[in-house]
Amino acid sequence: MSRSKLTVFGVGCDFNHENEANTRKYAIENLSGGEKERINWMLTNMHLNKAFIHSLDDKKNEKNLLDKFKNNYVEYRKKWKEQSKISIQKKLYGKKFKDFKISPLCLDLEVASICDLACSFFYRQYVSTPDKIMKKELAFSLIDQAAKLKIPSMKFNWRGEPLLNPKFPEIVSYAKKKGILETLINTNATKLDEKMSEKIIKSGLDLMIYSFDGGTKKIYEKMRPGRFDKNNFDDIYKNILNFSKIRKKLNSPFPRTKIQMILTHETRKEQDEYFRLFKDIVDEVSVKQYTERGGKLNDLDQKFDKKFLIKNLDLKKKFSPDAAVMKDSKEDIYISTGRLPCEQPFQRLLTTYDGKVGMCCYDWGATYTVGYLDNDGFKKGDIEYKKVFENSKSKKKGYSMMKLQMPKKNNIPEKISKDLESIWHGEDINRVRKAHIDGKIDTINVCKNCPFKETYIWKKIN
Repeated sequence: MSRSKLTVFGVGCDFNHENEANTRKYAIENLSGGEKERINWMLTNMHLNKAFIHSLDDKKNEKNLLDKFKNNYVEYRKKWKEQSKISIQKKLYGKKFKDFKISPLCLDLEVASICDLACSFFYRQYVSTPDKIMKKELAFSLIDQAAKLKIPSMKFNWRGEPLLNPKFPEIVSYAKKKGILETLINTNATKLDEKMSEKIIKSGLDLMIYSFDGGTKKIYEKMRPGRFDKNNFDDIYKNILNFSKIRKKLNSPFPRTKIQMILTHETRKEQDEYFRLFKDIVDEVSVKQYTERGGKLNDLDQKFDKKFLIKNLDLKKKFSPDAAVMKDSKEDIYISTGRLPCEQPFQRLLTTYDGKVGMCCYDWGATYTVGYLDNDGFKKGDIEYKKVFENSKSKKKGYSMMKLQMPKKNNIPEKISKDLESIWHGEDINRVRKAHIDGKIDTINVCKNCPFKETYIWKKIN
């Protein structure tokens, strides 16, 4: 069994990598590309990274600065997994977490909470979500704080479609000028026309991840219907294809492009078609495990459910009746045998459009609020959520397919605006970290029934 030692935060830490690999199974599977390729690509093109270009004020120091940027990127990607491992192993939370000078590796800014699609598998169809965008002034202020803390990456979306914010390219450009090493988004590509494509490329965005479910027009349009107008497979595919052409025309390697498809009973049958569609026009093709977010889609075929989960007495004896079940892209079946501490509370912070900070990306609406970065996060209360809720009740256009409930309130911190550093080291998020470290995940309501695949220990049964 292999063991290695890694020095992070100025201390030596031993890890059993083999054990970790056997327990934590990640939801995203790459059909092409992957983490190593992403790192090599970024290092190869670091001289064109806008953060590096903006930092270069003396050509004599170009090589030293470039080496520094490359080293910082490698360290950031290494810490993305190791930071949580170290924190969990050494039981770091509260004062110890701060003493080790552990900083966020990413800040997620919800530049838009509104979305123009009505995907049946997404929380926003079941939990009221404001149709709002983040003010540029708040985005700039939070970027300033992130830069001061030397946070290496920023993701500019959470619950909505970032391209619906007209200031999005300007916000990305500001982040790069402030030295943010890696900027990224997830997008449905509905607004990715030629004008927007050029703005995104010139802004310096580093990574753009497309969400596209299905390999055919029929399944894609079923999975991703338009909210206000019909969403057309051909239009979205054309947008993605044209972006590839525009990036080549502008002779820019940035942003790197990746595409993701959620695996359901229907989409997993179209993996070959999906791969053929995109293998030559994006840098990375991947699929992602379906996680239940309200849509109750069929992930495992009914034949399997009946044969193995209901009638198989041997499995009933071995596994809890409410154990989570997963089927990967290769049709292998897994059943959960326990839970693992989540990595997210040790990696990143996420904020809604109005400055309400959530503990993780699966806590839709930041119901377990761990702090406020702006007074609007608590002063306006549920006003915007109630507007959407009422629109859905009256079946107003754009809301007719929603079956909404108001988001719960699992944790309400002190109603005062604080800075990023204070919230990152605050009591509210440290309660979450402690619960995960102590193996008491069920004491945090949001975590108790979380569908996040990475938080389960899986056993393959077929």
